[in-house]
Amino acid sequence: MREIEAFLAVQPDAIVAELTAVRGSSPRAAGTFMLITAHNIIGTIGGGALEYMVIDRARQVLRNGEHQDDLDIPLGPEIGQCCGGRVDVALRRATPELLETLTSRLTAEEASLPHVFLFGSGHVGHALARALSPLPAHVHVVDTRPDELVDLPDNVEAHAVPMPEAVVRSAPEGSAYVILTHDHALDFLIGAEALQRLDAPYVGMVGSKTKRARFRSWYLSEGYPADRLEKLVLPIGGKAFPDGLGDKRPEVIAALAAAEILVHIGSREASIARPVTTQSGAVVGH
Repeated sequence: MREIEAFLAVQPDAIVAELTAVRGSSPRAAGTFMLITAHNIIGTIGGGALEYMVIDRARQVLRNGEHQDDLDIPLGPEIGQCCGGRVDVALRRATPELLETLTSRLTAEEASLPHVFLFGSGHVGHALARALSPLPAHVHVVDTRPDELVDLPDNVEAHAVPMPEAVVRSAPEGSAYVILTHDHALDFLIGAEALQRLDAPYVGMVGSKTKRARFRSWYLSEGYPADRLEKLVLPIGGKAFPDGLGDKRPEVIAALAAAEILVHIGSREASIARPVTTQSGAVVGH
């Protein structure tokens, strides 16, 4: 939202272009919007011929002193695009009232984003924080060492705490946990706590097959239920390459893990949104 405010502070005469309806396949969902001025844009409604067409028409609206227009655009051969769907696009002057509505919507959407907690601010922790920072999630880095919680992206929250495992207990519902501290014993404590969170879409730990075997042995000896171990992703980033990619650079591990985390979060959100069919055949929402 701060980016939009800065954009409009310099260029207040703008058009809001919003996808108000989507039928069939489209590069973005209904509700997606972008801001268009005479010379610049911010955001995207999907790119390609669709976006060029919308930008061109929005600038005509600005030049002509108009206040709005509505477009019905087929995403097919007619415009040189192959999505095959159809979209309605509303063009509206960026009035204070409209911007307030959009701001409220963005604020609500941001508040509903999932949380991802990274335990450990070493090389992989920093790389993963950077990889996740532009993605739709609230990212936290937790460490017992305050001096290590530096040079993180501006939108990543840093937490210096003496007992990281306690953070797991108080984390918001649906949070994901990634464990990559400097201490195996601490990793195990945090991992055990995270596996108790049945609402967690993802519990991952940096390491190797040997570390997984050691964790399993310790976990079971402490009396924890064996079935929870199925949820543990160890090593992180290994789902895409079960036999190992062979590249252990922090940035590579972070890229694979970031994708893995998003897939798990998306799967949980889809399962919550999916309607349930009862034995009588009635369909109910979650």
